[in-house]
Amino acid sequence: MAIYKDGENWRAVYRYTDWMGERKQTQKRGFKTKREAQAWEREQLIKTKADIDMTFSSFVELYRTDLGMRIKEHTWKTKDSIIEKKLLPYFGKKRLSEIQPKDIIAWQNEMINYRDENGKPFSPVYLKTLHNQLSAILNHAVRFYGLSCNPAAKVGNMGKAKSKEKPFWTKEEYFKFIDEMMDKPLSYYAFETLYWTGIRLGELLALTPSDFDFEKKTLSISKSYQRFGGKDVITPPKTENSIRVINIPDFLCEEIQEYLDSLYGIKPNDRMFVVTKSYLHHEMNRGSKAAGVKRIPIHSLRHSHISHLIELGFSAVAIAKRVGHQSIDITYNYAHMFPSTQVEMANKLENERGELLG
Repeated sequence: MAIYKDGENWRAVYRYTDWMGERKQTQKRGFKTKREAQAWEREQLIKTKADIDMTFSSFVELYRTDLGMRIKEHTWKTKDSIIEKKLLPYFGKKRLSEIQPKDIIAWQNEMINYRDENGKPFSPVYLKTLHNQLSAILNHAVRFYGLSCNPAAKVGNMGKAKSKEKPFWTKEEYFKFIDEMMDKPLSYYAFETLYWTGIRLGELLALTPSDFDFEKKTLSISKSYQRFGGKDVITPPKTENSIRVINIPDFLCEEIQEYLDSLYGIKPNDRMFVVTKSYLHHEMNRGSKAAGVKRIPIHSLRHSHISHLIELGFSAVAIAKRVGHQSIDITYNYAHMFPSTQVEMANKLENERGELLG
């Protein structure tokens, strides 16, 4: 550790041994005073020792190092934006060990009372997301760095989770919509694939001809499309359950083959739907308006597919396997749509008992 005069400013150099036993060095220039340079040097020492007396800002750097490579890039970008804009301005300079429940309450009140230039507050769902991110960071400190407790957990959440009610189209509404899409083949085939397979939008935009086996009538889902920094990026799917093989109906096989035949020179590993997500959102708006049906988000075509399968009588386990969910998620999010109500259950138990007693 050393402090040097660097022209009119000061420079701090911190040397340490990393977890592999290798000597490392980090430095920072531009301090106006020697005291500022020494304060930075002390903070580096605390951070290296993983001491909970480090600032929240320093701990966030450790959190990023610990988890940054384990989380999908687009998910991490969302988390990082919340950290930079909503957490560091309030907690960045506080010592991790000094953050108290009262500080969390004050921050929550700030978020709840926020209004943008149009007087609009944060949504309840977004407020819950903000608190969850703060709590996740503090939980990490509790589990791995010796923080005694999570003050955010003591305070409790703000906002609320998304409603379990999922907007969707009935078969009749979808048929009205898709009739309006027939003037644009790319849009037509894209929406047909989304509705009849239940795949996610990112999964659709990553599809290549090699993902289809027309003899076995299957579609393999193994990747997802994202757009980062103006570049197209193909990533693994959302979860391990998302890697799956879907059986598709004969008519969809025929439609996809027709579509591929119309794409001159397409190769087995070329993307089939080379459009932006915003283009398909625009097409949803156009088709919904022309068909006279309610506008639903594109992701709700997935909900529409699931609701269709429930109507056909398939179990939560079978549906979950097809759409890349866990069966418990299907049960939780779509329980209100399954036909077996409490009254029906009671009646069946009553009838069964009567049959057994003769």
